Amino acid sequence: MVSCVGAVGYYWLLPDISVVDALYMTAITLSTVGFGEVAPMTSQAKIFTILFIMMSLTVFAFGIKELTQFVVTENIFEKIKQKKMKKITASFKDHTLICGYGRNGRQAAYRLLNYGHPFVVIEQNSEVIQGHEKIQFIQGDARQDSILEQANIQNAKHLIAALPNDVDNLFVVLSARELNPNLLIVSRLTEASNQAKLRRAGADHIIMPDRIGGDHMASLLMVPDLIRFLEELSWLEQDSPNLEEIAIDALPKKFHSCSLSDLEIRKKTRCNVVGFRNAQGQLMINPPADLKLESQSKLIVLGDSNAITELNAMFDLD
Repeated sequence: MVSCVGAVGYYWLLPDISVVDALYMTAITLSTVGFGEVAPMTSQAKIFTILFIMMSLTVFAFGIKELTQFVVTENIFEKIKQKKMKKITASFKDHTLICGYGRNGRQAAYRLLNYGHPFVVIEQNSEVIQGHEKIQFIQGDARQDSILEQANIQNAKHLIAALPNDVDNLFVVLSARELNPNLLIVSRLTEASNQAKLRRAGADHIIMPDRIGGDHMASLLMVPDLIRFLEELSWLEQDSPNLEEIAIDALPKKFHSCSLSDLEIRKKTRCNVVGFRNAQGQLMINPPADLKLESQSKLIVLGDSNAITELNAMFDLD
């Protein structure tokens, strides 16, 4: 529009120039490159040039203002980031959703990151999620179904509700259980009186950080060496001992009818079977060698990182 006004103005005020010359005058005026005029400038043409430059600067400033306002009000960069994140999370499968990036959520994310397990963190506070390039964040309210769906909850395997408020965690658990009935849900709890409500809402495991912290401090006084040993059973350090859980149903079929002695886990991988949980959920410590494996049961195995790697290779586990 501005270019058309300039071309018509120059063509009308400078009758000796062609249409191309009028367009040329318009272009050098708008771009302020400083090239020479194609014809002697009359007083009317000079006044028109002054007004034309002022008008073009006004239009340019108005355009910058509108563009800036659009970027700020529409959060275009945030929408581009969310769209990119949606594409990334759409490819996730059997991942974990962490709702809330406070003390508990941050520790859970740190553990999963070191374990190499895919996860997505949902956090509402934009200041909290800045500067974490290795972690996939979705900014939003985890209580909303649309945010959970954006994190691809339909294909998720686990969910950690780590919000500071019990009521908020209750809403998250209810929504998550409805969107994915097969989800394994772990929820943070502050007040013991709300435990039954979280159970009814669909939480599989309920954690009270304050109670765990108090128990841990008391245990350090009574059995310090035992607590130190348990603390070293971690999958955070490369050479530290690891506790691995193996589902019997995940093993190749040729192992399903075997006994523990038939597997020869200790001989082939240097791992030790320290526990066995049967299909009914009962735990057996240090199971006997003649124990028969059964469907829906699990082995708990202890070994260093290299031994665990050999164990996974032995059973073709990921």
